[in-house]
Amino acid sequence: MSIKVTRLFDAPYFQKENFRQETALAAKIDGQWISTSTEDWLRQSNDMSKGLLKLGIGPDDKVALISNNRPEWCIADTAILQIGAVDVPIYPTISEDDYRHIFNDAGIKICIVSDEELLGKVKAIFDDIPTLSAIYTFDKIEGAQHWTEIMELGKDGDQAEVDRLKDAVKETDLATLIYTSGTTGLPKGVMLSHQNIMSNVWGSEKRLPVSPGMRSLSFLPVCHIYERMLIYLYAVSGISIYFAESLDTIGDNLREVKPQVFSAVPRLLEKVYERIMAKGNELTGIKRGLFFWAISLGEQYKPFKANGGWYEFKLSIARKLIFSKWQEALGGQTLAVSSGSAALSPRLNRIFMAAGIPVMEGYGLTETSPVVSVNCQENKGVQIGTCGRPLHNVEVKIADDGEIVVKGPNVMMGYYNRPDLTREVLTEDGWFHTGDIGTLVDGEFLKITDRKKEIFKTSGGKYIAPQIMENKFKESRFIEQIMVIGENQKHPAALVVPNFEFVHAWAKEKGFSLADNADLIQNERVQARVWKEVDRLNAGFGNYEKVKKIELCPADWSVDTGELTPTLKLKRKKILAKYQALHDRIYGASV
Repeated sequence: MSIKVTRLFDAPYFQKENFRQETALAAKIDGQWISTSTEDWLRQSNDMSKGLLKLGIGPDDKVALISNNRPEWCIADTAILQIGAVDVPIYPTISEDDYRHIFNDAGIKICIVSDEELLGKVKAIFDDIPTLSAIYTFDKIEGAQHWTEIMELGKDGDQAEVDRLKDAVKETDLATLIYTSGTTGLPKGVMLSHQNIMSNVWGSEKRLPVSPGMRSLSFLPVCHIYERMLIYLYAVSGISIYFAESLDTIGDNLREVKPQVFSAVPRLLEKVYERIMAKGNELTGIKRGLFFWAISLGEQYKPFKANGGWYEFKLSIARKLIFSKWQEALGGQTLAVSSGSAALSPRLNRIFMAAGIPVMEGYGLTETSPVVSVNCQENKGVQIGTCGRPLHNVEVKIADDGEIVVKGPNVMMGYYNRPDLTREVLTEDGWFHTGDIGTLVDGEFLKITDRKKEIFKTSGGKYIAPQIMENKFKESRFIEQIMVIGENQKHPAALVVPNFEFVHAWAKEKGFSLADNADLIQNERVQARVWKEVDRLNAGFGNYEKVKKIELCPADWSVDTGELTPTLKLKRKKILAKYQALHDRIYGASV
């Protein structure tokens, strides 16, 4: 495309000019998909902009959005940004203390929440936020101010004033503050300009097989920069954006929408794979044999027909007999699944690619708007086990200590109110220190090996990179989640969350029953079987890296229970504190 959008709110205007959509945005309401056209999106955004101006919101003012994914989010986003105000999307799941910190740090003037639960959370801290004047809701809630009241207020407002403010916004202006969830400490406000994010849209657009008229399904949190950047990319590409009802309905929504593109995180793909494998285990006879033959074939997959003609012939049979059902489960029209946020198991990636489901793993951070690199089927741009080549407008180099450093128009403006923290990660000449350790395979494909801060030393002075090991161990169907530990200890060990559903089924198959998960983790046969898996997968590591002991944890780690960030990364310190007794059982309590 010759004309490039440089400001975020111009995305729906660009869509209107080039390929207006009857379904620009869609949500399922009372069992029916309800569409919002490009014109409706802009009409509602302009009415809301005029209403915000009447409420005293103007350039540089901060408006918080705390919501699930829905068309209203996009409409409000456009309305806020085009008058020069700054939106602050906030994760719905964070603590009250984090809400209080973010609202006060940003100086939030107005907040829009999606539902009654979030309304209650914000009401609880309202008196602690001197700048906060009002709370509006997307859902209709008795006694609450509905967001449509802002649009009603703006219907007779001055559109010329909106246009004047819109024209005054520069691409280098601050567009949004995104507070990183972080695994430690208070959230930091990442300042991203219009240019930061739109440069990433155009860089990423070359890596996805997108064209007007396609459909996407959005279910990763739009408050996270990864999904949000893709929303703008879909908009400027003329792609209809369908918002999933919830994480529980993704399977149904995929089959209904039949999207060509969507994003995912490894945790979701692992869950999809586990469900498929559970069904495969229920098969008998020749069907079971064919199923596991196809899986075995998938484990050997190499891109671009590198395995030769005989392999490709067998793969075509596997796709017709077995993998076609996998494709149907995802809607049957998938051209690309963009995977990010955490490392994806190479084995799992191979199997999905073999199944004709092109999972394209990428890498990035909130501070890089977010994509730094991503795999792509064009120009032999897929190398499994890596995060692909850097985008054409992003520079990457590896520092002497192995840290990945990044430069480009996508690199953040800095941390809000924290010039000290900004100086720690951003050099004067624009290089951002990511805190991730990696290498450039063949000089071009970026491979992430670990977080700089997560690498630890054993008491013997050996460095351990836990993420690499954890990714390997999660290939076992017995292991749902795992955290490698052992800092300043004689050897590595691991805290393991078993795949409870699978282990219960395995026990039943072996002729014994387990009363509940607490009984499961205490059962000696289960402990021995999980250890057997760890011991088997240990084989690929050096002696000093091998996990020597494990302890099983009684429940899944989740965002709600505090062990995972909203982007599903391990909160290592919190997990360690929660399971200190298991750590002490492994190593002995420190004196």
